[in-house]
Amino acid sequence: MENGTVNGYEMDEKQDRSRSVISIKAILSLLLESVDENNHSRSVISLGMGDPTAHSCFHTTHVAPEAVVDALQSGKFNGYAPPVGLPQTRRAIAEYLSRDLPYKLSSDDVFITSGCTQAIDVALAMLARPGANILLPRPGFPIYELCAAFRHLEVRHFDLLPEKGWEVDLDTIEAIADQNTVAVVIINPGNPCGNVYSYQHLKKIAETAEKLKVLVIADEVYGHLVFGRNPFVPMGVFGSIVPVLTLGSLSKRWVVPGWRLGWFATSDPSGMFRNPKVVERIKKYFDILGGPATFIQAAVPGILELTDEVFFKKTISILKQSSDICFDRLKEIPCISCPYKPEGSMAMMMKLNLSLLEDISDDIDFCFKLAREELVIILPESSIS
Repeated sequence: MENGTVNGYEMDEKQDRSRSVISIKAILSLLLESVDENNHSRSVISLGMGDPTAHSCFHTTHVAPEAVVDALQSGKFNGYAPPVGLPQTRRAIAEYLSRDLPYKLSSDDVFITSGCTQAIDVALAMLARPGANILLPRPGFPIYELCAAFRHLEVRHFDLLPEKGWEVDLDTIEAIADQNTVAVVIINPGNPCGNVYSYQHLKKIAETAEKLKVLVIADEVYGHLVFGRNPFVPMGVFGSIVPVLTLGSLSKRWVVPGWRLGWFATSDPSGMFRNPKVVERIKKYFDILGGPATFIQAAVPGILELTDEVFFKKTISILKQSSDICFDRLKEIPCISCPYKPEGSMAMMMKLNLSLLEDISDDIDFCFKLAREELVIILPESSIS
């Protein structure tokens, strides 16, 4: 492959929409490159990626590494795991997810992935077909755009409404969906907006999706990391209204993003995903994937069972305190405002008033100059929507 060609065949923009989509890691790399190398008086403050391990205040529970060591030292998990994951791992995650649902998931409903990113790719790969489109939130998580581009899925955006706590604009969803729409993506707790949807709003989303006859992809990688007025409600609670594909991982709640342990779960008590042809298609796709290390998978049952609430409460306390400080300090900056105080996840959205700034053309320009002059890394909104 050279200069946009593959074996002599040129790929035009329609064939390769991935070229126009920039990932978070790519924009972060560019921002870091722009930092003044001669400025050694301060360290770079990177606030652009949801990796809690980059900050010394976050640590995983002692239960997690102990479970990994036990699995590794047992000598039982040095071989390949089944493509869809170890049976005991799938069963443990099904039981974990079922704690918050009005029905029980089985191990057959859960498939183990290399982090939530691979779960996203699996979901879109399973739904892709000629002419299909998918509805994505704006602002949103750019990995969906990138995966959709590689799967030749048309992307249609619906807005999140800051004046309503970043709720989904349901009217827009109804307006842009058609007979070729395969799914609507809901990220809750929200990334990058820090919102947490209420039970009532999630039910309205489910009812809208059912009306349009599309399933819901529920990205819940920040599940349970909430610290505002709304508790975390899994989208799977409404699985009897509309089929739900639930995506999650250990990464954020257990502060182990590098372990790459995620899942793809079918939350569908009515049984659409239990159709033998659907199950076979999913299993065949997993045959070509590489999942997490077998000993990491083997550690999951112990991690899920033995982690106590004290650990979770400490993590949430730190997140809330950090969010409060950031929100309050932003009020002191005339050119920046935050339309909604975060209530969950590890992110927040800010509004930039360019009229109060000199020699700043847009949010991208602002972020690059902030990185160069102040060694602070944040992401421009235009890179994630």
